[in-house]
Amino acid sequence: MEEQTKKHKILLVEDDDALASVYQTRLQAEGFDIKREPNGEQALDSAKEYKPDLIVLDVMMPKVSGFDVLDILKNTPETANIKIVMLTALSQDSDKERAQSLGADDYLVKSQVVIADVVEKIKQHLAA
Repeated sequence: MEEQTKKHKILLVEDDDALASVYQTRLQAEGFDIKREPNGEQALDSAKEYKPDLIVLDVMMPKVSGFDVLDILKNTPETANIKIVMLTALSQDSDKERAQSLGADDYLVKSQVVIADVVEKIKQHLAA
C-alpha cells in the first residue's frame, strides 16, 4: 500500500549555486523531495530518470537553454505532462510569450518574486 504522505518531487534546474542552494533548502523545508541540476543537458536526463512532478527551470544556462529544455520536455511523451515553472532573469514579454507558447505552466521573473512567491506557485501547480 502506498503511503499517503508521498513527497512531491521537484527538479530544480539552476546554474547559480548560491541561488539553487537557497531554493533547495527552502523547498526541502516545505516538504518537497528536491533534485538539482546545474544545466539543461543534465536536466533532460534527470527528467526521465527522476520523474519529477514539477520542474523549476532557469532559462539562461550553459550548454542547453531553458527554452530548449522546455521544448524538448514538452515534445517527449514521457515528460510532456510534467508541470514546468520557468524562473528566470529575463523579464521581456517576448520571453514570457515564448515560454508560454512552448508549454510552460508558469513564468516567474527572479527580480519580481521572492522565494515565498515561488513556493506558493509550486504548491498551486501541484494541487491543480
